[in-house]
Amino acid sequence: MKRTDIPAVNRLLKAAYETNNAPIQRLNKVRRTEPFRVLVTTILSARTKDQTTVEAASRLFRVVRKPADLTRLNVRQIEKLIFPVGFYHTKARHLHELPAVMDKRFGGKVPSTIEELIELPGVGRKTANLVVTDAFDKPGICVDVHVHRICNRLGLIRTRNPFESEMALRGILPLRYWKSWNSYLVAYGQTVCTPLRPKCHSCPITPYCARIGVVEGRK
Repeated sequence: MKRTDIPAVNRLLKAAYETNNAPIQRLNKVRRTEPFRVLVTTILSARTKDQTTVEAASRLFRVVRKPADLTRLNVRQIEKLIFPVGFYHTKARHLHELPAVMDKRFGGKVPSTIEELIELPGVGRKTANLVVTDAFDKPGICVDVHVHRICNRLGLIRTRNPFESEMALRGILPLRYWKSWNSYLVAYGQTVCTPLRPKCHSCPITPYCARIGVVEGRK
């Protein structure tokens, strides 16, 4: 895949996103665009299947509607609400700590920059990028394992980890695609370009894919 192929591939990814009903779409409905809700849901989603995150976030938001509500729960109560998300012990502790850090550093509000967001407990660059784009409608490239894997399979980038992928994509991906690129590629990774046994035979992006070229001996 070449840079000049990005618009065509993006159109195909958008069409697949709108028809495949991937788990990420259900998660986006739960996440909404309210900054606190986006932040908490994204913290929960790390190393966790989207459907599990949807269920855990739904339970939590029946009890927690604002940061102060987290302080009224102890860590054990939060654990029970978010189980079985991955690393739920650690995430419960981070969520319990979150309101105090927000009060001390940001006046009780969810900050709107990547640099500020990563100061919060349990927040890395992937979470920060997603909060920036989904909650504040600012440019950001959220790179998870799906985005990293598919962009490298396509041959658009050649990177070793999600951080390198984010930096590479910042240099080549047109700004108008930044916000939607994560959702489109995550959905595609969940339904078509899966980690094991990707559905290459039915993938409309195969004409652009470096992996197919290698398999068929074209590269």
